[in-house]
Amino acid sequence: MQTQNRILDDMAKVASSAMGAAAGMRGEIEARVREQFERILSQMDVVPREEFEAMKAVAVKAREVGEDLADKVTALEARLSALEASTSSTTATAKKTSTKTTVKNDKAEG
Repeated sequence: MQTQNRILDDMAKVASSAMGAAAGMRGEIEARVREQFERILSQMDVVPREEFEAMKAVAVKAREVGEDLADKVTALEARLSALEASTSSTTATAKKTSTKTTVKNDKAEG
């Protein structure tokens, strides 16, 4: 009976060692695969995640600034149109007044 226990103990030790070796090989294989992927990615000239996130933030900020500027331009165009309209109406009123005055002066002279 002890012979069987000893054989089983030895087999368990061998299996345990094999599992430890397999785990070590797994770690080494993962490291090699990771190195290979990094080499491939560096050759493909892919942008790192940090740079991508930084440029994304810059693009969002630029879009916000552009939208703000567009709003300001729209407001300025509205103000300019209002000023031009008031200037046009003032000019038209002045022309009418000037024409009436000229007509009165012509009648008075004639």
